[in-house]
Amino acid sequence: MGDIETPSSTHPRQTVLLSVLPSKEFASSRKGMLLIAEVALSFVSFICFAASTAAAFVTFPLLEFLTALFLLFAYSIKFNERFKGFLWPLMDFLRCVTASIIFFIISIMSVSKYVDAASKAAGIFGFIATIVFALDFYLIFNELATFLKQGGGETNEEPSRQQDSDSD
Repeated sequence: MGDIETPSSTHPRQTVLLSVLPSKEFASSRKGMLLIAEVALSFVSFICFAASTAAAFVTFPLLEFLTALFLLFAYSIKFNERFKGFLWPLMDFLRCVTASIIFFIISIMSVSKYVDAASKAAGIFGFIATIVFALDFYLIFNELATFLKQGGGETNEEPSRQQDSDSD
């Protein structure tokens, strides 16, 4: 019975929890803060839509929450550096463009068509999410454009890796 309360049994739990959370360096970076904001806003929008009469719109915030959470985790553990099969910046750019457009559309519909407070709150959080996703795709676009202007097409490094190595 005393084995459960031994101090050594809490240490592995703490390391498992810390391995799931994003690193401090990534969380304090611009991309990390944007992804954390996207995860949080998508989740809050999902909860608001689930509690509202506009529950038909609940699918997209849930999908966007899961994809943003996956990318947060993938960038945090540097999965994009280990798995070069995808064009990560392009995939992230397309995700942000579609998310900003769809969040804008469903936010307009939920604010204008439904009268309950949860629908209005979901619309407001959707508009904020639209701004965050639009800012993210604008920054990704600028990063990709400068990468291509520098002649980055000859190298196999991603734009974010290219900028990191240039600043060193």
